[in-house]
This record gives sequence, C-alpha cells and structure tokens, in this order.
Amino acid sequence: MEVPLLVTDFLDRARKYYGDEEAIVATTGERFTYDEFGDRADRLSAVLQERGIEKGDRVAVLDPNTHYHLESAYGIMQLGAIHAPLNYRLTPEDYEYMLNDAGVTAVVADYEYAEKIEAIRDEVPTETFITNDADAVEGDWEDFDALIEDAEPDYERPEMSEDDVITINYTSGTTGDPKGVMRTHRTESLHAQLVTIHHEITDDDVYLWTLPMFHVNGWGHIYAITGMGAKHVCTRGVDAGQIFTDIATEDVSFLCCAPTVLSLLEEYREENDVELTGDNPMRVTAAGAAPPESIIETVEEEFGWHFRQLYGATETGPLIGTSATRRLIDEDSERRFALKKRQGIAPLATQVEVVDDEGNEVPWDDETIGEILVRGNQVMEGYWEKPEETDEAFNDKREGWFHTGDLAVVNDDGMIAIQDREKDIIISGGENISSIELEDTLFDHDAVSDVAVIPSPSEKWGETPKAFVVPSNDDPENPPISPDELTAFTREKLAGYKVVHRVEFVDELPKTATGKIQKYELREEEWDEEEGMVGQG
Repeated sequence: MEVPLLVTDFLDRARKYYGDEEAIVATTGERFTYDEFGDRADRLSAVLQERGIEKGDRVAVLDPNTHYHLESAYGIMQLGAIHAPLNYRLTPEDYEYMLNDAGVTAVVADYEYAEKIEAIRDEVPTETFITNDADAVEGDWEDFDALIEDAEPDYERPEMSEDDVITINYTSGTTGDPKGVMRTHRTESLHAQLVTIHHEITDDDVYLWTLPMFHVNGWGHIYAITGMGAKHVCTRGVDAGQIFTDIATEDVSFLCCAPTVLSLLEEYREENDVELTGDNPMRVTAAGAAPPESIIETVEEEFGWHFRQLYGATETGPLIGTSATRRLIDEDSERRFALKKRQGIAPLATQVEVVDDEGNEVPWDDETIGEILVRGNQVMEGYWEKPEETDEAFNDKREGWFHTGDLAVVNDDGMIAIQDREKDIIISGGENISSIELEDTLFDHDAVSDVAVIPSPSEKWGETPKAFVVPSNDDPENPPISPDELTAFTREKLAGYKVVHRVEFVDELPKTATGKIQKYELREEEWDEEEGMVGQG
C-alpha cells in the first residue's frame, strides 16, 4: 500500500488522539490544547484563503518561537501553500532579497520585527501583512488574533502530493548569499520520523523551544513534537534564567540548541542558584560546531542531563548524523565525552560517506580527511530557482550525492568527526591543521570565553593559525592573559606546527542566529590586502 506522506498529517493526528491534551504553553501565559491549536490554524487557513492564498503560493513567517509561529506554519501548509520561515535576526535588506527571491505573497510577522518588513514593503511583491499586535506596529497591518476571531474555521484543503514543495528555508549564509532550500512533504515527513526515532520523542515529552523555529523548521520538531502529541513550551529567544525556570516549572524533558547556549547555561548556573530539572529527566541535543568536551562533561556530570550531538545542514533536514549511539560509547570510559562530541553515525535509511577528491571513500582510520557526502529521503529537493547551484551540490565529486562541504575523519566504528569546513582548513607549510582542534585547546583555558581560529597569511608558511578570542572578563582591551601566554599554552598542548602564534582579542565573534561562527567574515577581513588565500579549497 502506498499512502502520500503529508506534513498536515502531524497536526491531524494530534487533534484526533490528543485533542483535549495541552499542546502549547505560550509566551503570553496562555495555554492551548491540540483542539484549540488546530482551530486557530484552521481559522488562519480560512483568513489566508479569503485573501487569495492558494496552493504553491509562498507565505513568510517572521517570528521568534511563539505559538503564532506554530499556528502560522500549519495554517499555511494546510492550504498547500509554501511555508517560508525567516531568520528574525536579519536586516531589512536581507528580507527584501528573500521576499523577492521567493516571490512571497503574504507575511506573518511578530510585532517586534514587523518594522523590518515595513521598511521594505514597497520593494517586495507581498500583498498581505499580518502581525500579532497591530497596535504596536506602524503601517497598514492586520491583527492576527482579530482576524481569526472573526473568521470561521472552514476552508478548502486542496489535494496535495508528497512531492509538492511545502517549505523554503533560507541557508544561514556562512559562505555567501542565502539560497532557498526547497523541502517537500515527503522530505519533511520522513525527516520528522527520523527525528522522532533518534531523539526518542514520546507523547509525554515537554519540549522547550530554545532552538529557532525558523531553522529548518526547528530541526523538524514543529512536526515531530506535534505529531506525537507532546507539549510545546514557547519562548521569545534564549534567556538563560528563563530556560532554567521553564525547565523546573513546566517539567521540561527535552531541548535542542547551539553549543553557545550550553555555555550560557553553564555561566548562569555558576552565578545563580537554579533548579536543573523538574519532574522529568532532561536530555539535550546540540548541533553546529561541536561543543568543547568540558561543556559536555558539565551538562552530563553536573546538570544531570543526557547529551547527544546532531549533525546536518539546512539542505539535509538537518539530521544526517547523530552521536546517540549507546552501544558504541562506553559510559565508564574517559573517552566518552570525546566520542559524544563527534557527529556520529548516519540515521536510519541514510547513506553517509567521507570521500577523497576522486569520490572514493576514505579509510576508517580516524586520520584520513575527506568531504562528507550524503544520500537520504530527508535531503532537499534543490535550491529555489538555482539549477546550477543545485547540480553542483549533488554532483561534484560523486553523482547523486549531496556534498556538504564539511571535512571529516571516520573512526573504526564509523563515527564521523568534522575537522572543518573545506575553506576553514589551515594549510601551513604543506600540513593540514584543523581549526576545531585549536579551538578546543584554547577553550580549555579559563581566560577564554569564546574563540574562532582561521588561517592568517604568512610569508614563511603560506598560512598560519590565528585565534580571535573573546576573553573571560569581556574586556578585550585588558584581557586576563596575554597573546604570548596563550601561544605558550597551545605549545604545551599541541604539535609544534599547530601552535597558535597570532591572537587577537575581540568583544564578540560574528555568528548566525543559530550560533554558527561566521568565519568567512573573519577570513575576508584577515585576507583583505592579499591577492588570494593559500590553501583555500
């Protein structure tokens, strides 16, 4: 039997079996059951349909992790329209590019960010503008709650195919202009099932939204948590104190985040008396750059939370790697934290290989570096209206595989460990140096709060490592350690050719909304006066 895989099935299932159960804890203090959640989504579908939105139209959502985002996503997708969530930390110019690129017909924007859309509304094709607090927004905006209060929950749901594009997610732009990643009902549905399995999501989970919903549809959790009938606890961004409060008062059992969030929680706990759990045991999944082993140790040994690392990209759902491998990690081993920070093994029904420049799989020797390639049902359909970029992403070294651009090694258990992005590898005197290894070493020093290491031009070596360091006292003019002392520290820990000889103290590092350090900005500044970059690519 073959039944279409549709993202609308997730809310439909929750309404059928968990209608009276609490679905959403809103940032406003309101609480909604799955019946109420579904009714509000239905009314928004009717509102949008009345304004001419139909199957295939693009509707953008600019919202932090509130209940309006969840209602909007399903209200849009129930019409067969394409949900296009936007990063709320971008500029009006960024939104102008994205709304024009996707040909967005309608926008649902949170009151705190609507002004960024208002600033460019005459430059985009958008015709419908909805916000959750029209009184707080300048310009001609319709009020979300007033609209759905006046609407009936009746709309016409079109026939949909699992191969229809249902979301467009823009990449975070760490390597250039954002690209619209097209994801179908099928890719989203199968990815959500993988997330449910590998994150061990059950109907009694209480999920805290510390991860942006705009980021690959909250790593698929807008579907997985909903479909399982679990509970969403919404937020308006990352606030360490509020996270601990929510964990204790709402009995949170699961959250996902960037490693930087774990660092914030560790720092907050050191200075405040907090409850680390409620009535439920806690687990956490991190993704992006792997956190330092010391952070994982703190999370597991001091917080008492179960940690796992996720690996992926916007193009892949994101899940294409996980360190949730209980049989491969000895919990009594001193190496367990080093293993848990690895990007891990492929999830079910997914092929992941690390290959050399000719497309051949590298040996599982934990030394030979290659690029990570992936095949799986959760991988994107392609880039929106960018056929050449799509072709390159799928056919560079090996035809029909998505090329991640991440460089990694594989241990004898098949567990992947990323060494760098291709452009971030430092090639000094012919030797490949992993900036991640250098960053991990520097993180071990108490004077280092945050760090990014990039290649810096060197007359002698071609490139040499340079560290941009946020000092622990947040004062780059008067740091608690000197550059020479940090160099000496790395000399004690690393092989001679890996020693960091250049250090620059900074207030902060450029990052995306999901916590990825934008090293390309640092590289561009560092190499501004050079004709090229030795060893790049």
